[in-house]
Amino acid sequence: MKITEIQSHILQYDLPEELGYSQQYYAQRTAHLVEVSTDEGITGWGECFGPGPIAVANKGIVEGVIAPMIVGMDPIERDVIWHKVYNLMRDHGQKGMPMQSLSGVDIALWDIAGKFMGQPIYNLLGGAHRRCVPAYGYGMMLKRESLADHVARFADEASAILGMGFKATKMKTGLGPIADIQLCKTVAKAVEGKGLFMVDANHCYTTSDAFYVGRALDEMGAYWFEEPVAPEDLSGYRELRAGLKTNISGGEAEFGRWGWRNILENRGLDIAQPEVCALGGITEYQRVLALCHAHFTPVINHVWGSAIAVVTNLHLLAAMPPLPGGLNPWEPMLEFDTTHNSFRDDLLTEPLNIQDQVANNRGRVNIPNGPGLGVEPDRDFIKAFKFL
Repeated sequence: MKITEIQSHILQYDLPEELGYSQQYYAQRTAHLVEVSTDEGITGWGECFGPGPIAVANKGIVEGVIAPMIVGMDPIERDVIWHKVYNLMRDHGQKGMPMQSLSGVDIALWDIAGKFMGQPIYNLLGGAHRRCVPAYGYGMMLKRESLADHVARFADEASAILGMGFKATKMKTGLGPIADIQLCKTVAKAVEGKGLFMVDANHCYTTSDAFYVGRALDEMGAYWFEEPVAPEDLSGYRELRAGLKTNISGGEAEFGRWGWRNILENRGLDIAQPEVCALGGITEYQRVLALCHAHFTPVINHVWGSAIAVVTNLHLLAAMPPLPGGLNPWEPMLEFDTTHNSFRDDLLTEPLNIQDQVANNRGRVNIPNGPGLGVEPDRDFIKAFKFL
C-alpha cells in the first residue's frame, strides 16, 4: 500500500456569539482536517491543532512540505514516516506549527492502519483498559462585559454544565487577579456538593499573581489550576506546585518527547495535559505518555477541535494504563467544550452525540469500536464549511 495524496481541509464558520479567554476574543470556529489517501482506496483522517491563520499556515506545511516527503511511502510504516518528517524539519522548528502539521498527518496514518487491519486504534495501542470514560465540561468563557455580568453568567453556566451530567466543570480566568478570585468564588459556590471545578488561566499570570490566585483556590477546593504561568516558565511551575495545595496542570503548549522530558524532570506538574493534535500525533503521544507515567504523573489530555480530535482522544483514553493501578484506580477524563461547535457535533456521518451520552450514561462517554478511528466525516458537510 502506498500514500497517493495528502489534503488539508480548513473549515470555518461564524460563532453565534463572540467568546474569549485570557489571550484574545474570537468570533469564528476553525478546524483543520487532514485527509491521507492510498492506492488501495483506504483513506485516513487526522486533525492539526491551531485556529484561524495558524491553520492556514499549517495547511502550507502539510501540503507543501510534508506531502512531498512521504507520498509513495507505505502508510503502515508510521514510525519511519514520523522520524523522516521530523528529522527533515528539525532545522526549521522542533516545536510549534511543524509539529502541529505532523500531528494531523500522523493521526490519519493510524486511522489507515486501523482500517487496513480491521481494528480500532485502541487495539493497535494494546487494548482498552476501559470501554467508556467520564467527561468534564468546560465553558464560562470571557466576554466584553462587566465583572458583575461575568459573575452572574458564570454562576448559571457552572450549574448548567453539571446539570447536563458532566462530572466536573472548568472555567476561564483572565480579568485580573482580584476579579478572577471573585469569579472563582462564584463558581465554587455554584458547584458546592455537586461536582469538581477547575480553573484555566491560559498562562496569563506572573508567578506572584498566580500564587495570589492559587492561594485563594486552595481555600475554595479547586481540583486543578491550569496553565497558571507561561509554558516557558518551568521554575514558576515548580514553585507553584511546591507552594500550593491545588493541583497544577499544564502542557498543552509543549511539543514532543524532548520538551516533555524537561517539564517532567522539573517536577512542576501534578497533572499533565498533552495535546495529541499538536505534539506530534499518536506516535509521539505514546512516548510522552510513557514519560509521564515513568514520572508517576497522571494524564488528562487537552482536547480542542472537531469530532476527529475528540474521537482520537477517546481511543487514547481507552488505551491509557491505570496509574498507579488497584481496585479503584485514578481515572482520566475527556475534556469537552460546551460552547457552540458544529465541527464536533455535525461533522460525522454518524454523530458522537456526546451530550446525550453524558446525560444518559452517568456522565460517561463510550469509546467507538469501528476500524481505525471508527468514524467518517461527511464530505458534503466539509464542502459546505470549507474555508480553504
